[in-house]
Amino acid sequence: MKFTKMHGCGNDYIYIDCFKENVEDEKKAAIFLSDRHFGVGGDGIILIKKGTKADFEMVMYNADGSRGAMCGNGIRCVAKYVYDNQLTDKTLISIESMGSVKYIEVQAKNGKVVSAKVDMGAPVLDAAQIPVKSNKEKVINEKITVGGREFEMTCVSMGNPHAVMFIDESPKDFDLNYYGSLFEKNTDVFPDRVNAEFAKIIDRKNIEMRVYERGSGETLACGTGACATAVAAILSGRADNDVTVHLLGGDLEISWSGNEQDSVFMIGPAEYVFTGEVDI
Repeated sequence: MKFTKMHGCGNDYIYIDCFKENVEDEKKAAIFLSDRHFGVGGDGIILIKKGTKADFEMVMYNADGSRGAMCGNGIRCVAKYVYDNQLTDKTLISIESMGSVKYIEVQAKNGKVVSAKVDMGAPVLDAAQIPVKSNKEKVINEKITVGGREFEMTCVSMGNPHAVMFIDESPKDFDLNYYGSLFEKNTDVFPDRVNAEFAKIIDRKNIEMRVYERGSGETLACGTGACATAVAAILSGRADNDVTVHLLGGDLEISWSGNEQDSVFMIGPAEYVFTGEVDI
């Protein structure tokens, strides 16, 4: 089976062109291929298929074999792949993932995508829809104690559930694996588990963030997590409507009006790493 390794800000996935390849057991393939010692290595796999509600479908699996609903970095890479490989000549590409359709505007030079802007849709703030268990309709700046430490938490869904915590220390000095894993697996609060972001406000236009993703652990970047962090910062008055989120793997530009009905927009890179072939 042929594959293409790609990344967005270091958030790396193994992409399989299902116009040419057939994956019989997708969960098994995700676990095997994602293993960084015995497989190709990645945060998961993404299958590129023909869409039923959009131009293309992105089928995403985390490294543990669980299905992911949305990946902001991954969807930019899918857009680059289909354009660069002439599966489409559109510069506004629609891609569906678990029924949700996103629109990606690509900027191309010499027939290759150099950057992509994604309409990530409006953020979901209703606690029941995220889902997060709370006696309030929205969870914004709510106190939660995890691992003996008190945090202020804002919960947002960008197609997948996020809990955003603003901290005083640099995220680089924060014990992410300890606290992130406790948040992810706290099903008493997060019935479907959660992606946990720990962020520090640098100024009103810059946020530093690390992320612990459900099913994958720490990743170098998370597009939906960057969007959720920007939304949380804007909602709480910590940031302007246009911010740059600085992740370990690179920077993402996020824009949101602050109106709950308006879309969040994300601009970021998509890069090839290598191609290969593997028996599975």
